[in-house]
Amino acid sequence: MTAPFTSPAMEVLAEWTDYNGHLNMAWYHVLFDRAIEQALQPLGMGAQVAAETGSSYFTVQAQVHYLRELHAGDLVVVDTQLIAHDDKRLHYVQTLRRPSDGVVAAVTENLVVHVDLATRRAAPFAPALRERLAAAVAAHAALELPKQVGRRVGLRRGTADPAAQ
Repeated sequence: MTAPFTSPAMEVLAEWTDYNGHLNMAWYHVLFDRAIEQALQPLGMGAQVAAETGSSYFTVQAQVHYLRELHAGDLVVVDTQLIAHDDKRLHYVQTLRRPSDGVVAAVTENLVVHVDLATRRAAPFAPALRERLAAAVAAHAALELPKQVGRRVGLRRGTADPAAQ
C-alpha cells in the first residue's frame, strides 16, 4: 500500500451541487466512500471479499470537516491514511483535495468495525488481514496527521450565546 493511498481523480458532477451552487455535503461522503473501497481492496477488504468470506466492515463513527467549497467540474482525489487498528477495528483519515492546486476541501476521520455478515456482529480480523493492516498502518505512521484528527464536535460547556442575552 502506498503511503498515503491516493485515489484516481474523480469529477464533481453538476447534479451533485445544491441550491448554494456548491457540492452538497452528502456527495462528499460518496467521494470518501469510493476512495476507501479502492484503498482497502488490496488489503483484502471490500465487496468481493465480503461475498467470498461473509465478512465485511461497517462504519461506526465518522466526522467530516468541510473546509472549502467544490463546484461542478472540479477534479478531486482522496488521500487515505491508516492510523491504527486492533483485533476488530480500523481507524483512518481521508483528505479530499483538488490535485490541480492542492487545496484541501474536506477531511474525514473514521472508525470501522470488522463484521461477520451472518451474525451482523463485530468479529476479529482474520490473522492474514490483521498482518496486512499492521503493515499498512506502519507504512503510514510517518505521515503527518491532518490537524482535524481527534477533534471534538460541539461548543465548549459554559459558552454563552451573546445573542440570547
